Amino acid sequence: MIAKLSLSGYFLLVWDLCRFCRERNILVQGRGSAANSAVCYVLGITAVDPIGMDLLFERFLSEERSQWPDIDLDLPSGQQREEVIQYVYQRYKRHGAAMTANVITYRRRSAVREVGKVLGLSEKHLAQMLAVSRGAELDCKLAAAGLDAGDKRVKLLVDLSHEIQHLPRHLGQHSGGMVIAAGRLDEVVPVEPAGMTDRTVIQWDKDDCGDLGIIKVDLLGLGMLKALEEAIPLVRAHEGVEIDLAHLPQDDPKVYAMLQRADTVGVFQVESRAQMNTLPRMKPRCFYDLVVEVAIIRPGPIVGKKVHPYLNRRAGREPVRYAHPSLEPILRRTLGIPLFQEQAMRIAMETAGFSIRQTEELRRAMSHRRSNEQKIRYEKMLREGLLQRGIGDLAADEIIESFSSFFGLYGFPESHAASFALIVYASAYLKAHHPAAFTCALLNAWPMGFYHPASLVKDAKRHRQTVREIDICHSGWKCRIEPDGAVRLGLRFVTRLRKEAGLRIEAEQLAGSFVDVKDFQRRCRLRENELNVLAELGAFGSLGLRRRQALWQVSSLDTSNKGLLARLPLADDKSPLREMSARERTTADYRGSGMTVGPHPITHLRPQLQKAGVLPAASLDKCRDGNWVKVAGQVIIRQRPPTAKGMCFVTLEDESGFVNVVITPDLYEKNRLTVIMSSALLVAGHLERRDGVTHLRGKEFESLDEESDQTIPSRDFR
Repeated sequence: MIAKLSLSGYFLLVWDLCRFCRERNILVQGRGSAANSAVCYVLGITAVDPIGMDLLFERFLSEERSQWPDIDLDLPSGQQREEVIQYVYQRYKRHGAAMTANVITYRRRSAVREVGKVLGLSEKHLAQMLAVSRGAELDCKLAAAGLDAGDKRVKLLVDLSHEIQHLPRHLGQHSGGMVIAAGRLDEVVPVEPAGMTDRTVIQWDKDDCGDLGIIKVDLLGLGMLKALEEAIPLVRAHEGVEIDLAHLPQDDPKVYAMLQRADTVGVFQVESRAQMNTLPRMKPRCFYDLVVEVAIIRPGPIVGKKVHPYLNRRAGREPVRYAHPSLEPILRRTLGIPLFQEQAMRIAMETAGFSIRQTEELRRAMSHRRSNEQKIRYEKMLREGLLQRGIGDLAADEIIESFSSFFGLYGFPESHAASFALIVYASAYLKAHHPAAFTCALLNAWPMGFYHPASLVKDAKRHRQTVREIDICHSGWKCRIEPDGAVRLGLRFVTRLRKEAGLRIEAEQLAGSFVDVKDFQRRCRLRENELNVLAELGAFGSLGLRRRQALWQVSSLDTSNKGLLARLPLADDKSPLREMSARERTTADYRGSGMTVGPHPITHLRPQLQKAGVLPAASLDKCRDGNWVKVAGQVIIRQRPPTAKGMCFVTLEDESGFVNVVITPDLYEKNRLTVIMSSALLVAGHLERRDGVTHLRGKEFESLDEESDQTIPSRDFR
């Protein structure tokens, strides 16, 4: 088939990119429908065995498919990915390769901000309007945002913001798509310099390139691959263990025990609130369970109401059944529930008699947002095919209903899920068996994943890992593992510290120990604000200085002769300043680095919270289902997914762990400002527990911002 369609060159092109990565020890994984191909498996493009997993060949390659095979290469985000991109430019020359464009359109936020600026409205009012109107029409929340609904400019803001939504805003650069030509690409499509150095971009988007038959390969950056690449040498250096991600022990009991109790902070793809709520119900015991876990929490299965039936069948609460006996071979592995695109395609071919061409058209319809007319058309074709093959109306209705959620909503292809499941297992294995290296690597690879470094550090400490503060004598630019196995935080997290300054400190550590603050400044040449933040963080602790003592000394290092204390010689090292309290140290840590290795901010409020009957997160396991309880914590995640019918989900963190709070639409509207604007919350409500999953159905909400002065950025509505 490959020879018949003249695709050998395409596979060799992708193989060459993988070869380049392997020669430079860059982690690479092929993903996409090409994971269904034994050729890709043999070439080492993908680690997924398509025969062993019984994947659908036709989704990958057929005579009826009018586009090139879909192969995405997952690479470590950052410099390694850029190295591969530059290799493509070098290999195919500047006139033969370029990045694809992405047409950026006006969305709700950009529309409001752009129109608001033109109308002269303040940034503060626009930000408030966007915050309080999330999930509602703009004109419904004007008063809450401090705007007068009768004002002419405000009326224009609402009207014009609606009108320009979805219109083109500017031409952007696709996240990873590269197009390659055998000859000169600029003879086919306009090419222009990109915003980034040493890149060029074409003026067409990826869909246009696909329709015109231009070869495209997606080079996608994954933060987790960067973390895995960081972790492997750390394990080798500090534990003397050599890890080969391609040959990890299979079905490791410690890994699956960790997954079953949803202890997955930092683990690829299964660290979200929804995934953590599913894992104890799923109770994964083998690799294919991870494939299902990756795929089941997606808009398609959720909207199609496939999640609970699957979990109920898996738990034995309802029998496994099939709409028609012909579906059993197709749906046996997913207990009669269609979860993957490949299953939908196979059902169309084997039970409704679709040709390969019709199935390819169906796949494309499922993969893109289509009109309701398209959906009706394919449902009609399915019904006609089912009836012609003797499948009755009731069974046909059930089969067609199972298809509905695949249209316009994202459902995972099984091949994608299998590729991602490999990374899930690898990251879970490192967290279970090499936690210090895993934590250190996550921090060095950040920004990535669901959690802020502050939460990653607290999760590590709850797992009895030692994490040490930033120190000028022991911290490099990146986080390190010390000889005793402790994780030392890196200078990269110091607010306002320049990278060149951090690297200079790291280099001077190798040149010899710092004698005192003056010796440190003489050798490292930091700015005044950089010295102050290091002192406030306690980074001079290894020199025997407490925080305000260090602040007192660095104030004398003002060589500009402009500071009040610059002309005052210090008779000794004693500071007249009162030392920081524990709470002040925590506040300084969050202000200076966004995290702390000391007490969690809620710890400082615990005495008064305890008097008010507020329970720590860890104690909720001892409470009964239905109990009225109070909890408090920093807000680290807010979510209101379109599939949740207006429900809002908030994750709170205290010193003992996380609490997931569920808020009904009516209570969310009533308490919108408190829920959205507070960085710390006290919530009261009824506890709900099922299948090992605990959450609080919030009823009463109170902001703790006045009591808690430490904040971290929360992951909101993403």
